[in-house]
Amino acid sequence: MNNEMIKSNFWTNLFKTPAKKDQLEDILTSIPPFKDVSQKYFKILIKLIHNRVYSPNEYIFMQNDPGIGLYLIIKGEVLITYENEDGERFDLAHLSDGDFFGELALLDEDKRSASAIAMKESQIAVIFKPDLDEFIDAHPKEGIKILRGISQILTTRLRNINLDYISLYNRTRNKL
Repeated sequence: MNNEMIKSNFWTNLFKTPAKKDQLEDILTSIPPFKDVSQKYFKILIKLIHNRVYSPNEYIFMQNDPGIGLYLIIKGEVLITYENEDGERFDLAHLSDGDFFGELALLDEDKRSASAIAMKESQIAVIFKPDLDEFIDAHPKEGIKILRGISQILTTRLRNINLDYISLYNRTRNKL
């Protein structure tokens, strides 16, 4: 298996605050989907969060599992990996305290595009899509803020992937 780290802006946490924070509320308010939610509704949102501790080398989810939620690393380290059809594994990202992953699951019902593995004991908070959907239905103005925040993440990542593609294309073209 290939354990070489792939450097891609898609998996980079572009919104991580420089200082590591221990509190769930601090992490949530530092990322686009939740930073603009008013305090009244933020308290309701916090109640939707499930906490789980993963052991070292435990899968948080596997590639092709159903996408069911957004994961926030309160404490620990998570490796995001992709396995191709030949069984070759590529490490896409190494995430740590304050990082988040799995946000696409909040928008669609597609399968996971990669696996997430706890590298050491990790405390993870999860917001499941059905819970968030109920929150958005009950509080549409706050839901719009959350969806705009998710859109901000996706558009930033897409723009950076475009730049990666152009850079790769130019390097490949220059070698020919």
